[in-house]
Amino acid sequence: MFFDIAELDLGRSYKLLSSCITPRPIAWVVTRSDDGRCNAAPFSLFNFFGGYPPVVCLGIGEREGESKDTLRNIEASGDFVINLVPADLAEAMNITATAFEPHVDELAMANLQTEECRHVAVPRIKGSPITLECRMRQVIDLDTSGVMLLANVLGVHVDDDAVVNRERCYIDAARLQLIGRMESPGWYTRTQDRFKLKIAAPHDFSNAERA
Repeated sequence: MFFDIAELDLGRSYKLLSSCITPRPIAWVVTRSDDGRCNAAPFSLFNFFGGYPPVVCLGIGEREGESKDTLRNIEASGDFVINLVPADLAEAMNITATAFEPHVDELAMANLQTEECRHVAVPRIKGSPITLECRMRQVIDLDTSGVMLLANVLGVHVDDDAVVNRERCYIDAARLQLIGRMESPGWYTRTQDRFKLKIAAPHDFSNAERA
C-alpha cells in the first residue's frame, strides 16, 4: 500500500512515520531556564549523526503553536543534557512526558534525583546509564512541524558496569537495559533481545561463485 505524503496532514504523516520507523531511541532531555528551574521531557525523534566531533539531532515539535519549554531553554543557554532511558525508569520518564505548566518541575513530579555535569550547568538524571552533555550547534526550522536541533556532545557519562574497555571505548550495550519507542501512542520496547551478524567481505562472495 502506498501513502502519498502530499495527501496527508501533519497528524497522519507523523502517525505513519512514527509507526514505521521503529524502534527509536529516546532522548530524555533536561534543560534549565533563566531563573534556574529544571525541565525534563522525552523525545523519540533523536539519534547521532557524526562521530568526531560527535553531533546529535533532536526533532522538537510545537505545543499549540508555541515552542516547548525544552527548546526555549536550550536557545536561551545553549546547554542541555540527554539521558537515555533504562527500563526501570520507564514510568518516571512517562511522568515527565505530561504537558505540565512551565513552572512545574518534572524531575520533582517523577521523584527523580540528579547529579552535576562536567561541562554544562544542567544536571543529569541519576539512574540513567548513559548521559550526553550537549551544547546547541544549529536550529533548523521545519515549517509547521517544529524544528530540528543539532548539538555537539561535550562529554558522555557511562555506567561503570557497562564499560568493557575504557581505552578502546568498548561498551556492553546489553547491560544498559535501555528502552526504545515504538508506534504511538504509548508503545515501547526493551533492547535485551539481540542477535549478531558478521559483515561479509567482497572476497567472500567471489569464493562462493567459484564454488
